[in-house]
Amino acid sequence: MSSQDIPEKNLPAAQETEHGAVGVADEQNPFADPGLPPHEHRVQDIDEQAAKRSERAVALMFTLSMVATVAFIVSYVAIPHDKAIYVFPIGHLNALNFALGLSLGLALFLIGAGAVHWARTLMSDEELVDERHAISAPPEVKAKVLADFRQGAKESAIGRRKLVRNTMFGALALFPLSGVMLLRDLGPLPGTKLRHTLWSKGKLLVNMNTNEPLRPSDVVVGSLTFAKPEGLEEHDHEFQTEIAKAALMIVRIQPDDIKDKRELEWSHEGIVAYSKICTHVGCPISLYEQQTHHVLCPCHQSTFDLSDGARVIFGPAGHALPQLRIGVNDEGYLEALGDFSEPVGPSFWERG
Repeated sequence: MSSQDIPEKNLPAAQETEHGAVGVADEQNPFADPGLPPHEHRVQDIDEQAAKRSERAVALMFTLSMVATVAFIVSYVAIPHDKAIYVFPIGHLNALNFALGLSLGLALFLIGAGAVHWARTLMSDEELVDERHAISAPPEVKAKVLADFRQGAKESAIGRRKLVRNTMFGALALFPLSGVMLLRDLGPLPGTKLRHTLWSKGKLLVNMNTNEPLRPSDVVVGSLTFAKPEGLEEHDHEFQTEIAKAALMIVRIQPDDIKDKRELEWSHEGIVAYSKICTHVGCPISLYEQQTHHVLCPCHQSTFDLSDGARVIFGPAGHALPQLRIGVNDEGYLEALGDFSEPVGPSFWERG
């Protein structure tokens, strides 16, 4: 149905518009402005029942978009990541990827299709010409912009077409949940894993080279020994993850040379145990100078004084190496009396 089929009395009143100078192209002015063609009213402008049908169609698209978003979330949670399905004529596909792509694509498409159908059938479609103006707007122009905005809001029928408005808001509000769900793929939350290691009260100190528990007599003055927690084996699936936090270096210093009071209390007969992980970027420390009791990180030359609480005396490291409190059990083996004094390795924002 076109405007020619509608009695003239049913047509909306014509609105006066400023089209600028209109002319006819000739040899002197080949680019004359021909003006705008006569506006033809749509059936929705004339027939309220047709407008209602368009409103319901737009609302249906927005509602289906919400359903597709919910389907995306349900698929993400419920479908196993290794499940495969057969889709003709494509073939075998990963069920989770297929469901996520289909539901997400539908959710986006239906929001776009609903917005386009709304604009083409319910919003005003009159073409207007407005003259260009200077960048700085005078007060009357600002007032005109606000008036145009209010007029546009009125012509969009967003206030009157509540079904369209509410379902559109629902679709737009629900769709971002798809992105929130994707954050789950960043991995499990770390919890307190960065604060703790495998060391705990009673864990024996095991020599990394011999894989045997250490006795005090195994650690001589001036030596550097590397240790790991009892029960951690190289063939374990989580070995690299755990040793990166629990790696330990042990040195023996004459008790009279230990300057830090707590370091002396946490040692055993001058045997001190510190994290092997540099507090700059996490490199393993492996260089020890027995005369000065300094250890050096080979990556960026951060230097720590093991006779003075492993404080930083040179380099970019931000804080001292964490110390492990140790003692001797009834069988004469060195054991941990707890975990490190603070999280090991580089600083992180939750450090405490």
